[in-house]
Formats: sequence, structure tokens, C-alpha cells
Amino acid sequence: MKKLLNIFVLVLCLGFSMETIARDDRRMFSLKDALNTPEAKQRLDPKIRLFFGKQRHPAIAKNFGEWRTNKKTNAFNKSDKEACEWAFLSAALELQERAKKEGGNAVVGIKSNYKNAERGSETEYMCGCGAVMAGVALKGNVVRLGK
Repeated sequence: MKKLLNIFVLVLCLGFSMETIARDDRRMFSLKDALNTPEAKQRLDPKIRLFFGKQRHPAIAKNFGEWRTNKKTNAFNKSDKEACEWAFLSAALELQERAKKEGGNAVVGIKSNYKNAERGSETEYMCGCGAVMAGVALKGNVVRLGK
């Protein structure tokens, strides 16, 4: 009987741990919080402006097209928020790098696009949160804004 109980407990534990490992939640986090982390303030280029959702921006002088990012980060031993802010920063930096490469000075209409689930917001971004990885996918139009 004791052996049967031990097997039952083992199977139960494995079931719970597999569910935890396979976690793939989609959560919304604050853009303001992500953009105001010390890392974001230090690394984002203020010359390449980012406009989320339907935020108003100056007139577009030239549109270089839509670009996508998909960034993942290690989430082990981090809160979902901490891991997602890091992945968000990586995605935002990639959009800024693309703007520089194309000759733009802004990215407009930025939307979350995690696993092709598009979500436009002026205040939040979507992050895929798992037990060991977190991911943020963004897409937006690289443009040169007029003066």
C-alpha cells in the first residue's frame, strides 16, 4: 500500500511540475512602467521616437514600411513583470535599430503581436509568460516624421 501511495504522489508531483513548465500565459503590462525602467532610460535612443497604438504623432514625411520584432528572455527566477520588461526593451531597441538602418526617426502605430494575436494599445503591451521564458513581439511602421 505504501508503495502505491508513493507512486501516486510521484505522478501527482510530475503532473503539477509539467503544467508549470508548460505555462504560456498572455499578460498585459504597462508601457509607462517598461519605458521608465533604468535600463530603458539608459538604452533607448530619444532621437528615435516610439508611438504606440493610435498615439498622435507629427505628419509622416516618408514611410519605410512595417517591421516586426519577436524577442525572448530567460524568465527563470524572475517575476513575470521583470522578465517581460526586459523582453519589451529588447523588442523596442530592435525597432529603433531598424528605424536607424532605414533612415527613419520614429516608429508609429506600434502594436503587440505575440503569436500573431494583434493588440494595439496606447498604455499596455502583451507578453507571453512561461516558467523559463518570456516573450514580447511588436510590430510598427518605421517612418521619417516631418518637422
